[in-house]
Amino acid sequence: MTDPESPGGPAATPAPEAAPSAATAPNPPPVAAAAAVAPGWERQTMEKLLFATLEEQRTARRWRSFVRLSWLAFFVFLIWVVGFKGSPSTDKSTAHTAVIEIKGEIGPEAEASAEFIVAAAKAAFEDQGAQAIVLLINSPGGSPVQAGIINDELRRLKAKHKKPLYAVVEESCASAAYYIAASADRIFVDKASIVGSIGVLMEGFGFVGLMDKLGVERRLLTAGENKGFLDAFSPQTERHRAHAQGMLDQIHKQFIDVVKAGRGKRLKETPELFSGLFWTGQQAVDMGLADQLGNLDYVAREVVKAEELVDYTRHENVAQKLAKRFGAAIGEGAVKALRTMQPIR
Repeated sequence: MTDPESPGGPAATPAPEAAPSAATAPNPPPVAAAAAVAPGWERQTMEKLLFATLEEQRTARRWRSFVRLSWLAFFVFLIWVVGFKGSPSTDKSTAHTAVIEIKGEIGPEAEASAEFIVAAAKAAFEDQGAQAIVLLINSPGGSPVQAGIINDELRRLKAKHKKPLYAVVEESCASAAYYIAASADRIFVDKASIVGSIGVLMEGFGFVGLMDKLGVERRLLTAGENKGFLDAFSPQTERHRAHAQGMLDQIHKQFIDVVKAGRGKRLKETPELFSGLFWTGQQAVDMGLADQLGNLDYVAREVVKAEELVDYTRHENVAQKLAKRFGAAIGEGAVKALRTMQPIR
């Protein structure tokens, strides 16, 4: 036998290599694997992206529609509120005391304006269940014009409907507020209320001396020699001062006449009564500016004999306030726009 390891023996034939198994086979490329697993994956991905985009657009359209409908509903609500008069819903057969609040400054743009108070007074006097009307006053005064309109209308309504009119003072009833209160048949106050200030004022500022010190020159052009009357940057002449004082004296006399007509012989006239001073409620009773101490509940219970209180006060509603603010915003925007316009050259 021949030894295969011997040098002289025949050469050894190498054994053929085994085919690689699945376990040891090299991994195919990722793209090739994906293509093998899910053919056409690019198309599927694009379809998913397109569907997602369409769904997002549908959601955005729904949201815009919702917002628009919400704004529409809001404006419909505002229109309804503006049109709603807010008159008291009371049974006219039920006896009650009608209350109208006069609070804060009296002026054309305030809640204590002639427009609101006169409208409330008409509703109260015309209501068959209202046994009497009470003005609940807490005001430092304001416009003599608005007060005059209210006073005249209250006296007219009182004579027409033959119903008593009372005034109840809380914290203060001064100046134009007392002008209104003078129309009442009786005035009730708290002992610490502030009452009076029967006078008229016109206020302003003068900067002439300051401008002279600063070396600032005022250049005012007018058509009409008195058009610059009461200009804060021009010196006040004696003629202008006398003219303004005459106006104040005339309005003051109108005020005094109204108080005398309303209070009559109850007034205890003194040199200081119409000087613009004010007094406590107790002093006002002693001077005849008020009749007695008492609050709203006391008047309704003991004087009117109708304890149920019904508020006829007209208030500026939310819609009106928003409308004013909206109008003011538009006006401010218009002013800014005008300021940015280039002048014609």
